[in-house]
Amino acid sequence: MNLDFLKTLGLSEKNAGTSTGIESTSKGAYIDSYSPVDGKYIGSVSTTTRDEYDAVVQKSKEAFKTWRTLPAPKRGEIVRLYGEALREHKEALGKLVSYEMGKSYQEGLGEVQEMIDICDFAVGLSRQLYGLSMHSERPAHRMYEQWHPLGIVGIISAFNFPVAVWSWNAMIAMVCGDVTIWKPSEKTPLCGVACQNIFHKVLKENNIPEGVVCLVNGDYKVGEYLSTDTRIPLVSATGSTRMGKIVAETVARRLGRTLLELGGNNAIIVTPSADLKLVLTGTVFGAVGTCGQRCTSTRRLIIHESIYDTVKEKIAGAYPQLKIGNPLDQDNHVGPLIDKGAVEMYLQAIEKVKAAGGHEVVAGGVLEGEGYESGCYVRPCVFEAQPDYAIVQHETFAPILYLLKYKDLDEAIAIQNNVPQGLSSAIMTNNLRDAELFLSTAGSDCGIANVNIGTSGAEIGGAFGGEKETGGGRESGSDSWKTYMRRQTNTINYSTDLPLAQGIKFDF
Repeated sequence: MNLDFLKTLGLSEKNAGTSTGIESTSKGAYIDSYSPVDGKYIGSVSTTTRDEYDAVVQKSKEAFKTWRTLPAPKRGEIVRLYGEALREHKEALGKLVSYEMGKSYQEGLGEVQEMIDICDFAVGLSRQLYGLSMHSERPAHRMYEQWHPLGIVGIISAFNFPVAVWSWNAMIAMVCGDVTIWKPSEKTPLCGVACQNIFHKVLKENNIPEGVVCLVNGDYKVGEYLSTDTRIPLVSATGSTRMGKIVAETVARRLGRTLLELGGNNAIIVTPSADLKLVLTGTVFGAVGTCGQRCTSTRRLIIHESIYDTVKEKIAGAYPQLKIGNPLDQDNHVGPLIDKGAVEMYLQAIEKVKAAGGHEVVAGGVLEGEGYESGCYVRPCVFEAQPDYAIVQHETFAPILYLLKYKDLDEAIAIQNNVPQGLSSAIMTNNLRDAELFLSTAGSDCGIANVNIGTSGAEIGGAFGGEKETGGGRESGSDSWKTYMRRQTNTINYSTDLPLAQGIKFDF
């Protein structure tokens, strides 16, 4: 495969260093990146040693002293320039995302577009970091609140969105006046280095300290550096619930802050009045997009008994039409899983649902032969199941869809909510009352609840995140920016007296 796009992004086979100007001392300790598309070696990055990490933190601390003093709109201008640079590199970075992660090229381009969109959002936000004014109970006093940057924000991201989720955090944190240290997934390290290369060029051209945006590479041990470091006031972590619990406990022990975006077990409820064309499109894309490796992937389809057989038949008829293969070929709908470990988890989940009594609607399995040499290509599959199956309660990061039957909407909502995760949810209906009930306090308990669209495909303008074992974090749009700042209440006395609150007398 032609990998000329790597050179465009400043990458070579030995992408050594931490992309912060810190010289690597790893002496041969590298993370090798292999593509799940064809199993071929792409390149390597050096792992970050403890000494290198400390040097990065010191560099970030020094950069913060300068960065925080820039007016917020000036910080927004740097983010705007990064957005322009991403537009120039969209095709190359989209190909790298597709090739290193395995998602379709269209999805790779879409992920870079999300980065561009969040840059645009952050630029506008840089002029809207509003506080409040309050009325004081004391005469001739003025009260207001303002927001200040926290300092260094640590960002731990997952492989499935190797660039977009970092940008959701970093661009907002930057206009807030924070600096960032990013640990990308060790499964997609080249994507991280590429993003840093582009950004550091923007920083250099505008005489901004490169420590404003830093990168560290490695496994969970490097993540531990961030989570245990009292110099890092906020750690934003995206990944599994298991990982999130460890990060939350570790950071809480030092009274730091966390922003957690963890697992999802997302469902679509299909009511009798639903438009079945919308059901089919939303379900299939939600279940097989990114080969089922989105935290918002559709894992459960909860169908009313009156239309259950009809919907099952349509789903069963649609899946054989899916084209599985090289994701850089835009004729294909589904690419590979990230690695053979993910394939093994996929196969184990199939065995578990069968053992529990699940009925196979669309068969799964690993694909072999020409074009599937990496061993990471699998068939998206569908099973009839029961809501209380242990495997149905569990998030499997693979294209497995469970069909569940219900009698009335209250039961459907109960099934929807009765899982440990609470990220995304949807209802397909043309009944206004059903839609409103689903969105009410008695409805979905997820952070995202949609009507007549699927569970996947959130827009950057809204706050993204979920409840329960999804972690409770919110990032991207709305007022998520407040997570990256500290609130300060100010009171100004412009009188010649010093009246005390609550009428307390303390005169000399």
